[in-house]
Amino acid sequence: MSSDAEIALSSNSWAFAEAKKLADRYAKEAPAKGYVLFETGYGPSGLPHLGTFGEVARTTWVMHAFQKLSDIPTKLVAFSDDMDGLRKVPDNVPNKELLAENLDKPLTAVPDPFGTHNSFGEHNNSRLIAFLDQFGFDYEFKSSTEAYKSGEFDDTLKLVLEKYDQVINVILPTLGEERQATYSPFLPVCPRTGKVLQVPIITRDVDAATVTYNDPETGEEITVPVTGGHCKLQWKVDWAMRWHALEVDYEMAGKDLIDSVTLSSKIVRILGKKPPEGFNYELFLDQDGKKISKSKGNGISIEEWLTYASPESLALYMYQNPKKAKRLYFDVIPKAVDEYYTFLDKFPEQEAKQQFGNPVWHLHNGNPPAANMPISFGMLLNLAAVVNPDDKSVLWGFISRYADGATPENNPALDQLAGYAVAYYNDFVKPHKKYRQPTDQEKAAMEQLVGMLKEADQTTDAGDLQSMVFQVGKDHEFENLRDWFKALYETLLGQSQGPRMGSFISLYGVKESTALIERVLAGEDLAAG
Repeated sequence: MSSDAEIALSSNSWAFAEAKKLADRYAKEAPAKGYVLFETGYGPSGLPHLGTFGEVARTTWVMHAFQKLSDIPTKLVAFSDDMDGLRKVPDNVPNKELLAENLDKPLTAVPDPFGTHNSFGEHNNSRLIAFLDQFGFDYEFKSSTEAYKSGEFDDTLKLVLEKYDQVINVILPTLGEERQATYSPFLPVCPRTGKVLQVPIITRDVDAATVTYNDPETGEEITVPVTGGHCKLQWKVDWAMRWHALEVDYEMAGKDLIDSVTLSSKIVRILGKKPPEGFNYELFLDQDGKKISKSKGNGISIEEWLTYASPESLALYMYQNPKKAKRLYFDVIPKAVDEYYTFLDKFPEQEAKQQFGNPVWHLHNGNPPAANMPISFGMLLNLAAVVNPDDKSVLWGFISRYADGATPENNPALDQLAGYAVAYYNDFVKPHKKYRQPTDQEKAAMEQLVGMLKEADQTTDAGDLQSMVFQVGKDHEFENLRDWFKALYETLLGQSQGPRMGSFISLYGVKESTALIERVLAGEDLAAG
């Protein structure tokens, strides 16, 4: 192992800790297939959401970390379980009656309610592929329907049939008594209706590779091959079958699937192969603390996040603390944006160990760009709170004065950030602004601050301006200086939290800030505009 790899392993990066599992797995020799296979799964019964993106992104970061530790080639497969039967109608799609008429059919046999593709499964697959491509993931897309129907899974399906009793003996203890009586790992696709049936298997023929069941509507005895897409496996067995057939080396899953991972691992061992290495991440929650669901469409979508912030900020939110349940809603965006630039700014000055532990190393595959962000997203939002911009050009009138030489042309990242700030401010900050008038104590303090600002000018350093604000709070004997700053936020910005006031005054302008405070002292209602 190279010295760089040893340094990387000593970092606090969870991605390198995961990659080491694979490095140890193949420490003696590379896999016979010639590469290490990473897999991420998607159930296209609903539209892709940010949790889907998070799993692919996190798997990619582990793969990149492994590439730092080993010379063995790698491959990432994004697998869509699109042969699964549609069990319920999602809440967030049009033409629900169309889906209701096709329940239990494979997702690739259910008509597309959006009318853009041949099936609901294909529509959702295309959405998945589009956002994976948008983020530049290097992957191979694989469809369950195509793999079953092409015969790619045939050998392993025959093996499942051969090991039938051992397989169901793993599953049955986890089921209720009634379900035990009818359970089969094989789900025949009904030749008459096209539905994926959950029916008891009455006989099975290992040599012919067939199973027999009674049609639940006609009572007729039907025999079908387990190969060629005539049967679909129950998903826990399906997962193990896929690991075996594709020789998957690594796959992570949500914390809610820990028991399923355990069962599938037992089954793949029965089939004769080693289960993949893995990682169980915590789930994302919506604004009410509930699990995000593809079918419900709660939480925030990929498109919505990218309306208000950069792809890098989204990636950072996914990278951090994967073992911690986190709310995935609009209010987490500003912090994620500013933390990204903080990490980016620190990177060049860090030693190698710290760089390998810095999220931006992983976000940018070891080559993060130079940081050039003179103003934080939070500060732009606070600027927007006093200028009420309709577009980013209004902000640029202040930015260009604050950040010497900055223009939209030579700082496109800052220009983009300004656009995000305007969109976020108008949709999430402005509707909730609530101004109040200052108390007598606060008025006296603000009058002193006005006097001090009038003796300053636009060239006064932000640190000196901060000292002025701090000194005024001390002079007027606020019991807690945080109450003084909170008073400025609530009277000037209409919000209970806000910026470092010295930096804000420098950005907005000493003259402009003075005038803003004087408007409040005059009793003007800033909420009126």
